[in-house]
Amino acid sequence: WRNCALLSLRVRAQAPARGLAVPAEHSLQPGALEEVEAVALPEAQENDEDEEEALPHSEAVDVFQEGLAMVVQDPLLCDLPIQVTLEEVNSQIALEYGQAMTVRVCKMDGEVMPVVVVQNATVLDLKKAIQRYVQLRQEREGGIQHISWSYVWRTYHLTSAGEKLTEDRKKLRDYGIRNRDEVSFIKKLRQK
Repeated sequence: WRNCALLSLRVRAQAPARGLAVPAEHSLQPGALEEVEAVALPEAQENDEDEEEALPHSEAVDVFQEGLAMVVQDPLLCDLPIQVTLEEVNSQIALEYGQAMTVRVCKMDGEVMPVVVVQNATVLDLKKAIQRYVQLRQEREGGIQHISWSYVWRTYHLTSAGEKLTEDRKKLRDYGIRNRDEVSFIKKLRQK
């Protein structure tokens, strides 16, 4: 992990010199990289002299993915895919600490999507989590590139135990939804 952290610092330190924009919150103060390297890896500096200082982006991504694959083997994170996002890792940790819950969203075709939301989530938070879940799944598996979510929410209700979740600002717990409860898509009836 120290190597991954140093790699991240090196990439950020070298980005401006290569004409790449780095957001202000991720930029480094002058001399910060050398300071971290001196404190964190004095023994690794000897080995680094043999290696090139700069890694191409593709190699940096490969190194990071390998490190991430090792982290995902942890029993706490083993349910996560290899191409995991930080958001998914944080959600899994929040689940473990009881700060989040899994809502099982049932589609009309019978597919069940385990969506993670915080304990005090609203209906709108659940809708956004469903959208993110579907987006990540599409990126990993391919398939339909665009879904009109305004059409989906105009055409379908989310329901739990027969009750429609109509108020976006209402908390899920106010509808009686707890960890591992099921929520279903139900087609709205046309109004005449």
